[in-house]
Amino acid sequence: MVISYLGIGSNIGQRRKNIDLALNKIRGLKHTKIVKIAPIIETLPQGGPKGQRRYLNTVVKIKTSLKPLYLLKKLKEIEKELGRTPTVKNGPRIIDLDILLYADRVINTKKLKIPHPRIFEREFVLKPLSYLL
Repeated sequence: MVISYLGIGSNIGQRRKNIDLALNKIRGLKHTKIVKIAPIIETLPQGGPKGQRRYLNTVVKIKTSLKPLYLLKKLKEIEKELGRTPTVKNGPRIIDLDILLYADRVINTKKLKIPHPRIFEREFVLKPLSYLL
């Protein structure tokens, strides 16, 4: 099993409930265990359409034996199950799940980039992540 860090965010509907539902779905993934969850913080949207609601964000540390692309597939399935639909870039979303780090792997494909390409530009990732490192 490897250590991976996932970013979670929501700014539509019951944001806290959306995050809790996502965490429960992550707990249900085979060969994956949540190790620690950072405190949830509220942040302004980064880019996208004006007038968006603030986000609730957190980072979760997991142990998993799922391969990176398969983990991404499962996270996208969770997003869909929770009602995420495609919108404009950086638009509002009911739930957003991102793989931030996956062990010491560097992946740079069209489908997946690890470390997450904007990890060091986003306080809403860095602040919760700092609680877990």
